[in-house]
Amino acid sequence: MSEINDEKTPLFRSRAAIRIAAAPHEVYSVISDLPRSGEWSPECRGGAWVLGEPGAVGAVFQGENVRGPEVVPWAPVVRGGWTTRAEVVAAEPGRSFRWAMHNAAGVTQDSVWGFDVEEDGEGSVLTHHFRMGTATEGVVGITAEMDENGKRRFFAEWGEKIDGDLAATLRRIKDVIEKR
Repeated sequence: MSEINDEKTPLFRSRAAIRIAAAPHEVYSVISDLPRSGEWSPECRGGAWVLGEPGAVGAVFQGENVRGPEVVPWAPVVRGGWTTRAEVVAAEPGRSFRWAMHNAAGVTQDSVWGFDVEEDGEGSVLTHHFRMGTATEGVVGITAEMDENGKRRFFAEWGEKIDGDLAATLRRIKDVIEKR
């Protein structure tokens, strides 16, 4: 569930989980291969590693993204195609993979996406999560001219979008791994 920021809670915090009929190392090998993310992400169409050892802490991934007009249609969010850069901040094979979004200057922001994998009998439970502690450069721009009611509405609707994207991503990853 997403939350509106105050001094103690993050601006956004979401998570979703799914059971996958595959061992943790197999799940991790898929989810840590960010160039493949176009196979499962509602927005990211893939991309390339542009710095560092692919999938290792410190590596930088440039993502190619697309967003349609139906996503929070009243808000001034990016539509069509755009690129992002993200840096791997945790890479524990078979367990955890996280990346933090960069701002335009290449500095890591308090916006972290990730996956955790846990063994579950003969399969795994994959948890996808997102946390934005403070507003990113993009969110600051989107909400700059909104009044407090507009900001509340945006945060609520964007939070619902994130929740839906996490769940959709997990279903698609499950399908990719289980070859449905």
